[in-house]
Order: sequence, then C-alpha cells, then structure tokens
Amino acid sequence: MRSRITRTFFFILLLLSWNSFYPQKVKPEWKLGFNYGIGHEIKNSDYTFTNQYYKVQLYYLIKRSKHFEFELLLQPELNFATHQLLNFYFVTPDEPNYEAKRAEFTKLKNIRDCVLGIGFLIRKPLSKCFSIYALGSVGPLITDTQTERLSKGFAFSDVVSLGLSLKTNPITFDIRPSIRHTSNLGFQSSNAGFNTYNIEFGFSFPL
Repeated sequence: MRSRITRTFFFILLLLSWNSFYPQKVKPEWKLGFNYGIGHEIKNSDYTFTNQYYKVQLYYLIKRSKHFEFELLLQPELNFATHQLLNFYFVTPDEPNYEAKRAEFTKLKNIRDCVLGIGFLIRKPLSKCFSIYALGSVGPLITDTQTERLSKGFAFSDVVSLGLSLKTNPITFDIRPSIRHTSNLGFQSSNAGFNTYNIEFGFSFPL
C-alpha cells in the first residue's frame, strides 16, 4: 500500500514538472532556503524519539494562477535523533536472540539520518506579504543505527506540512508544523518505523 502511494506521488510530480514546460510559458523562478526543525514522537507507550534537523531547500515555481502558486521543492536534510525502546515486549520471543535484542534496544541511542526530500507545494497568497501553503514530500533516507523499529541503512521519509510565510523583500521567513513517518517499505526486517510531529523555522531568498 505504501509503495503504491509513493509511486503515485512521484507520478504526480513528474506530470507537474512536464506541464511546467509545455504548453504554457512561465518565467523560471528559483529560491534557495535554509530551515531548522525539532520534533518529538507522536504519543505512545512503546518508545521515545526526539529529533532536530537542518535542511537546504531549493524551490522552483511551476505555475502561478489567479489564486494559487504551485512549486516543486528539493530539500536535502541532516537529522539528529535520540531514541529509546520503552516496551521491551515489542521484541517478541520468536525473534532470534530476543533477550539480547531487548537488552540492546532498550538502551538510549543516538541516530543520524541523511534524507533527500522531494516535495510539491501549493501556496495561497493572502496579501503581498503573507501566504499559507500545504506541502507533501517523500524521499530516500539513510540511517546509521539499527533499532527495533527500523533497520540500519536504506529507508524512506514521508512528510505532510502546513506553513505560513512572511515576505520582506528579498527574504521570505517560514514557520512550518509537520507530521513525519519513516519506514523502509519492507525492504529490511525491521519496518515499524517512527512517527513524529515537528515544527521548523527557516528563510529563503530568490536566485
């Protein structure tokens, strides 16, 4: 199911990118931005997870209509997290060496993720200075730490965000709450993933 959603999202991005070049003529508009964010696990009794992250963001305006603007967004991200398993019964006795895994996974862990998010943004200008937007992004992730919920190595990061922008020429400031899910689509053994809510702050400027 998740793989189907991911494929559909990429297909929509491809269609929008193609449509940006033909048949209409839109002056290319690019922006470069930098964001900092913090997050926390969505309330549960199984684990703790806190994170802070840094993003470089490259925006490209696809289309501007009377009421909306449509943008593509490329956002490399470096994520620093801490995680601890609270419910050791999450590691079940049918797993090999389950007692050793319980002992290992209940320790507090530091995790580093590298992510390349590809997003689509719909913006609604409210005035010359203010706008609101919705953003969805998905992209590959590399994590450096094995946990009970996600295997070390390759995975995906899916993010849904709402945002508010304040434009003070030439700088635009952003505040952006979001919900993030990470998993590896079943490519590796541990795939429960992490669910977090986040808030990030940033700025961008035209190129």
